[in-house]
Amino acid sequence: MEDQLSNFSDIWHKWHHDLVWWTSNRAPKLIVLLLLAFIFVRLLGFMTRRVNALGERSSHGRIRTQQVRTVVGMVRSIGVFIIVFFTGISVLRDAFNIDIGPLLASAGIVGLAIGFGAQTLVKDVINGFFILVEDQFTVGDTIRAAGVSGAVEEITMRRTILRDADGTLHIVPNSSIQIVSNLTRDWSQVTLHVAVDYGENSDRIVELLQQVAKDFYSDPAFKDDVVAEPQVPGIERVRGQEVDYLMLVKVRPGRQYGVARELRRRIKVCFEKQNVKAGAPVPVYIGQLPGAEQK
Repeated sequence: MEDQLSNFSDIWHKWHHDLVWWTSNRAPKLIVLLLLAFIFVRLLGFMTRRVNALGERSSHGRIRTQQVRTVVGMVRSIGVFIIVFFTGISVLRDAFNIDIGPLLASAGIVGLAIGFGAQTLVKDVINGFFILVEDQFTVGDTIRAAGVSGAVEEITMRRTILRDADGTLHIVPNSSIQIVSNLTRDWSQVTLHVAVDYGENSDRIVELLQQVAKDFYSDPAFKDDVVAEPQVPGIERVRGQEVDYLMLVKVRPGRQYGVARELRRRIKVCFEKQNVKAGAPVPVYIGQLPGAEQK
C-alpha cells in the first residue's frame, strides 16, 4: 500500500512540476498565438464589412450587392480557414511540442486524394468566383453558355441556373461555362428584315420605313424602351422577286421582343395604307412544271 502511495505521489509531483514548467514556458506562447489569431480574425471581419459597405454604396442594384457579398463572404471564409490552420500548427508545435511533420504528411496525402476526387467541384468554384468578380453576367440577364440560352435566375459559386423562352430550367455547372454571350448587357439591338416585292420603288420604301421609325421613336409609350433613334440603312438583300430592307433599333435590355413586335405591326399598317406589296419567296418546282403536258 505504501509503495502505491509513493508511486502516486511521485506521479503527482512530476505532473505538477511539468504543469508549472509548461505554465511558465509554453502557456505564454499559447496565449500570444490565440490572441494574434483573434486579432487577425477580427481585422479580417472589419475589412470585409468595410468592403461590403463600399459595395452597397457604389453598386447599381440589389443583385450587384448580392454578388459583392458572395465574393466577400468567400474571401472571409478562406481567410479565417488560413488563420485557424496556421494557428493550429503553431499551437501544436510551440505550445505542446508536438512534431507536426507526420501530421502535415498525412494531411498532404489526404488533400491530394480529395483534390483528385473533387477536381470538377474546385473548377466550378473557381469559375464561379471569377464570374462574380468580373461581373460577366447578373441575375436577370439573358445569356448563351454551355450550349443553352435563357434568363439567369440564380448564380452560386458552383452553378448557374437559366430558364429559356419555353420555360425549361437549365442547371449549368460553372466549370462548363467557357464562353458567355450576354444578350442583355447595357443595350440590345432589334434587327428587322422587311421583305418587299421587287417591283416597289426602293427610295419610297426607305422613306416609309424611316417615317415609321421616326413615329415610333417619338411615341411616349416607347420612349423609355429605346436607347437611340432607329436607323434604316437601306437594302440588305435581293433574292428573286423579294427585296429585304434593314431596320436597326437599339433598346434597353430585355425590351427587344416587345419593340420588334410593335415595329412589325406598324410597318404592316403603313404598307397596307400605302398599298405596298409585300415580298413573296420565289417558288421552286421539283420535277414537272405546273400546267406542263406529259408527253
